[in-house]
Amino acid sequence: MDNLKHLGSATNYGFNYNPEVLETFDNKHPENDYWVKFNSPEFTSLCPITGQPDFATVYISYIPGEKMVESKSLKLYLFSFRNHGDFHEDCINIIMKDLVKLMDPKYIEVWGKFLPRGGISIDPYANYGKAGTKFEALAWYRMENHDLNPEIITNR
Repeated sequence: MDNLKHLGSATNYGFNYNPEVLETFDNKHPENDYWVKFNSPEFTSLCPITGQPDFATVYISYIPGEKMVESKSLKLYLFSFRNHGDFHEDCINIIMKDLVKLMDPKYIEVWGKFLPRGGISIDPYANYGKAGTKFEALAWYRMENHDLNPEIITNR
């Protein structure tokens, strides 16, 4: 745990996209397949064209491998999108790819539920399953079925 710089220290929020704030710790149960889920209801980024803010709840669910993401560093990372200009779909894919690179999870999915702007909401979904494992098939199954039973959205 000595490598964790953010946990237990004063919080210094950065306002620009910064994947370097992400930190990991060792999974004490890598032989088990289990879900870790994060819900971030205050995600904010900027439209790359208009500069207007976009607000979302970002759902991150993963099955860890050897490493797990430390939650305070994840909060700081998600906050770093505050002044980042990218489309909704790009933000969600960037988050997923950064977490795959960081942790090398067995499986991960990231879903953004963006508040409507201009009368339309956008809910991008991205996932990844480790190639050559049962999680690769899980990724395709979840992609095919991710929205068959949509949850109740209460934040819009």
